[in-house]
Amino acid sequence: MKWLAAALFVVVVLLQYRIWLSEDGVRELRRLETAVAAQRTENDQLGERNRQLAAEVRDLKNGMQALEERARSDLGMIASNETFYQVVPPRPVAQGTEHHTRTAAR
Repeated sequence: MKWLAAALFVVVVLLQYRIWLSEDGVRELRRLETAVAAQRTENDQLGERNRQLAAEVRDLKNGMQALEERARSDLGMIASNETFYQVVPPRPVAQGTEHHTRTAAR
């Protein structure tokens, strides 16, 4: 009977070793849980992006407003009854150029 108890004890110890300390045990479980959580987060972000793209596709298929807005922002288009004005900021005067113009004016 003592041999049977000793053999069962050894089996339990070996199984515990495999669960807690081996590469396929608890450490692998924790690594996989972390990977699953990261994948779920990425899936949620991609799902939100897909919902936004689907809404944009619906708007482009159904409404002229969304199509017109896209044409204006992406292609720079204007309507036939509109006038386009482009405001160009003044170029800064270079320091060397300013000095030469003052000298020439004297």
